[in-house]
Amino acid sequence: MAVFIYKGMTDKGLIVKNKVEEENKQKLMEKLKQNNITPIDIVRVGFASTNKSKKRKNISNAKDILKDINTAQFTTTQTTKAPNRTVERIAMYIDATKKVTVRDIIIFTQDLYLLKKSNFNNIHALTTIIQSTENMSLRGILEDILAGLEAGQYMYSTMEYYSDVFPFIYINMVKVGELSGSLTASLEQAVKYLEESTELTKKVKKILIPNIAQFIGIIVLLVAGTLVAIPQIENLFDELGSDAKLPAITMWFKDFLAKVMEYWPIPTAIVAVIVGIIVFYINTPRGKYNFHYFKYKMPIFGGLIFSLDFSRFIQAIELNVTNGMRIQEALEVSKNITKNQVMLALIETSINNILTGYSWIKPFEDSGLCSMMQTEMLKIGMQTDLTEMLGKLREYMNIDIKNTMEKITAVMPQVVYSVVGVVLIFFVCVILVPIIQVYMGNFLFSAAGV
Repeated sequence: MAVFIYKGMTDKGLIVKNKVEEENKQKLMEKLKQNNITPIDIVRVGFASTNKSKKRKNISNAKDILKDINTAQFTTTQTTKAPNRTVERIAMYIDATKKVTVRDIIIFTQDLYLLKKSNFNNIHALTTIIQSTENMSLRGILEDILAGLEAGQYMYSTMEYYSDVFPFIYINMVKVGELSGSLTASLEQAVKYLEESTELTKKVKKILIPNIAQFIGIIVLLVAGTLVAIPQIENLFDELGSDAKLPAITMWFKDFLAKVMEYWPIPTAIVAVIVGIIVFYINTPRGKYNFHYFKYKMPIFGGLIFSLDFSRFIQAIELNVTNGMRIQEALEVSKNITKNQVMLALIETSINNILTGYSWIKPFEDSGLCSMMQTEMLKIGMQTDLTEMLGKLREYMNIDIKNTMEKITAVMPQVVYSVVGVVLIFFVCVILVPIIQVYMGNFLFSAAGV
């Protein structure tokens, strides 16, 4: 049983407040109304302080309702023993600050997909999921979405308000499904998208994080060794009167660090100015477009990023066309499946081509981003069965994306190992060679005049 704190108004105008146990918020509201109490605010214990800087979209704040009410408040007595206040505060803080993870979103989407597949309507499905949701932050968001549904809104309109929780592409997949009447299929695609994105992120992190940590460790040892160990070795040579010399690369790196430490404000200012100019340029319309174009053309990852965006775009069109939309309407609904300005420009040009009587495939063909196979399959689909061809194109692109990911994950370790290897060789030449020189004691011969 969940514990709720509610505020309500009796039929005599009195404000009542109490802490009660109930299965869910909806049942508590029904019981309050049956007892002639109008609910003002109902908060599950531990959720009240979540995201204080942002009001929830579809649930009113009790303070806004109570500010014009001039009646005495009273709190009913509790029949149970008062809980430990410190423990309760800690529990409330932990619940209130618990983040919504990608795994939480995947589980929610899987549950919603299964319920929709079983012919649950949206309100019934969300009500069922809310009862079993353990994450208090996510439960509150789902209650907000449910309130929006009961008020006649789409789910995606409330999800857009929580864009820090739901990924942009995920929201637009739900939007396409709701507007095209194929929410179940959209949810299935959303689950696949989240799982594939999570799997790819795990693979990349598994490759990068250990090697980046190793790289940073070597750099720290290199700098610390140059600043601490090298001067001591030079002092040892001088004290013993040896004319032995340290390696040239060691002396060069020592002088380089000395100049960096002496004149560090200058390179720091230069780097800050360059970064500021780049950020300012990227935030301009032309700069954003050029940056997004670079993301599609960059080495290694560029082709994969475009293939992922174009594949999701094709999936969205397939859903819309399958549910009876004309190609122009399908393009309109599907155009927000990505934030990339290049893709959006291509889709807008395609829509304009339809209005002027030209082929909507032409902009993608002229862009040089799509392969000839992709555009030819679309052309054949327009002449035969577009829905079937879109499905085949989607399957073809999924195989291509999978192969590209496998190639990237196979090549990335070699690239990272090469970079770390170069830094390690430099570390050996700069730091370890002088230390070995001291260990071998060759400098003692020159100190003795031999």
